[in-house]
Amino acid sequence: MLLRWLSLPRNVWTITAAALLFGATGYVLQGSPKLPASPAQPQSTKLDVAPDIVELRGAFFGRFTGDAAYQTAADAMIRISDPASAVRVTLGGIDRNPRSVALWTELGSVLVTHDAGNVSPAALFAFRRAMFLAPRHPGPPFFLGLGYAQAGRLQNARIWWQRSLELSPPGASYRTAIQERLMLLDQFIAMSQAQGQQPAP
Repeated sequence: MLLRWLSLPRNVWTITAAALLFGATGYVLQGSPKLPASPAQPQSTKLDVAPDIVELRGAFFGRFTGDAAYQTAADAMIRISDPASAVRVTLGGIDRNPRSVALWTELGSVLVTHDAGNVSPAALFAFRRAMFLAPRHPGPPFFLGLGYAQAGRLQNARIWWQRSLELSPPGASYRTAIQERLMLLDQFIAMSQAQGQQPAP
């Protein structure tokens, strides 16, 4: 399904599909980036890890590494709706390898899941740490953009996906996937603007 492939939040799939079906000009994903600061609540509903995102993560960071084993373990925790354990597993990997770009990026991603689909300050710190360690790696900006897309902050997502694309080598296996997601994101932004509604800044 297109919306799943783009990794948009599950709770907007039906609404968006209906809007497209009836010829509506767009649908704006709802985020809450301006809510006052408060402790984020862990997810309590059934969680999943999209296989295409796992595949893309492997293309970015490698599939058969020690870091990948921690990522796989974190995926398992997410699938049983235990994002707190996913965070602990990933932190365990970072303790073993504190300069792992893959694991700092993974920590950002699992914190987004843990924090109810929001890019919390802790998640943002993790992504920024990954980008500090490897400023020319396209993986961290892609997954930061994915976090913003899941939060409904489409303009932010676009900035980071565009940055990821710029950092991707011309022959990289993941470059087309980034381009396609960026194109779909632009379509969602254009539809929302056609209704006179702006995505969250």
